[in-house]
Amino acid sequence: MADEEIDLKALPDDELVEQMFDDLYDGQRDYVMEGVNILLERGWEPYRILTESLVAGMKIVGDDFRDGILFVPEVLQAANAMKGGMGILKPLLIETGAPKLGKMVIGTVKGDIHDIGKNLVAMMMEGAGFEIVDLGINNPAEDYIGALEREGADILGMSALLTTTMPYMKTVIDELTEKGLREKYIVLVGGAPLNEEFGKAIGADAYCKDAAVAVETAKDLIARKHNQVA
Repeated sequence: MADEEIDLKALPDDELVEQMFDDLYDGQRDYVMEGVNILLERGWEPYRILTESLVAGMKIVGDDFRDGILFVPEVLQAANAMKGGMGILKPLLIETGAPKLGKMVIGTVKGDIHDIGKNLVAMMMEGAGFEIVDLGINNPAEDYIGALEREGADILGMSALLTTTMPYMKTVIDELTEKGLREKYIVLVGGAPLNEEFGKAIGADAYCKDAAVAVETAKDLIARKHNQVA
């Protein structure tokens, strides 16, 4: 932000959206919320505001995070600013039945109480247009499976930060298989001690090394799933 206060209301639509990108990037929650309200007043559809200002702005954040230009604290600030804008749009989007990319149930596995990485993935996924059901920490298999069925979700996201809790991810996947539900869901796993080999070994659809990769992977796998159905 420049030192002098920018009058958002004075900006034409395209410049306002550009400014919202900057404000998102800088984690300026109040300015992002003001921008959303101004676009609503100007007659923009809630879904258009979501995609053209918030999702597009968060893509810049995600790309710079992936490329090592931004780090976790900045991304969390940007995600928090995005949540401010989403808070205004969410009820309006529900009213208009706006399209969603998909629905994800996410949580940290049983025995593990780390949630920064998981929270970051949830925020970035929401910023990309997915609906998120966050189960929090320390989740047994039945909580994941119950939520997937109850919510009609497309994706299960599991996180672990301890080497001792990693194997529990396989327990959850095995349980899905036993119940004949494994094919219904895309399973994404992540967390510091994991790697691609581990993801393959336990039968996950993909291992995601960070939140930016999780978003790209989820979009890709959802698109493929839709194509198969079609």
